Amino acid sequence: MMTRTNRIAFQGEFGANSDMACRDMYPQMEPLPCPTFEDAFVALETGEADLAMIPIENTLAGRVADIHYLLPLSRLHIIGEYFMPIRFQLMVLPGVKMDEIRTVHSHIHALGQCRKIIRSNGWKAVVAGDTAGAAKLVAEKGDRSMAALAPGLAASLYGLEILAENVEDSDNNVTRFVVLSRDEDEPKRKSADETFITTFVFNVRNIPAALYKAMGGFATNGVNMTKLESYQIGGKFIATQFYADIEGHPDDAPVKRALEELRFFSEKVHILGVYKAHAMRGRF
Repeated sequence: MMTRTNRIAFQGEFGANSDMACRDMYPQMEPLPCPTFEDAFVALETGEADLAMIPIENTLAGRVADIHYLLPLSRLHIIGEYFMPIRFQLMVLPGVKMDEIRTVHSHIHALGQCRKIIRSNGWKAVVAGDTAGAAKLVAEKGDRSMAALAPGLAASLYGLEILAENVEDSDNNVTRFVVLSRDEDEPKRKSADETFITTFVFNVRNIPAALYKAMGGFATNGVNMTKLESYQIGGKFIATQFYADIEGHPDDAPVKRALEELRFFSEKVHILGVYKAHAMRGRF
């Protein structure tokens, strides 16, 4: 049994969106910054952290592809989800004016989500490892021509000034995070009006119309599938794995029947997690 640390791992520097998600959902825990997603997974697997907060998709940028590869290979379980509206602040060294800026630094997704302000000012976009790391870089370099796009928390942490607020192109910019744990924590249904999400990956058998047949059980049993994505594994175009989210609990009779049918037409079905739906699910 590993000793509890009361830490929650995330990818990025202090002040990143993932850091803010940790503080919002688990204010009693200590956020643990990790350089990469792999490092965050390892921190959890080795007991350096008790949980991990991992972004899995964004309404504008789409899926975070690394996670779909890492999660099925890990021994970790999804125990929760968190939806966070994403807001980007343009931050600079104290006293810098807009016309001094020449380069804007941030994560590649953030730069893509703030194209309008970058293009209208003729700035050069420079990719950084993460948003808060870009803010930290601007503070450390001391170059008045540099700016960063990052959450407001990063400005206060690294002594920067916010020159323009909420500069993202769309206000419908939301990231969905999943909370990972070493321990499988499958909650039991307490009332009929609770909404659960079941996340799983599967590989269909190599037979004609296998995917169509595998999916048929969800349709006939009235189970709502909110996500279905495919991606190649093992460097082969024919080796396709599917990632899916459905509304419902495996103990629910319709879900149980649908999963039985899925297993009949699949070589492998691996449930990654069963967890309560976040309150913001369905709004975006």
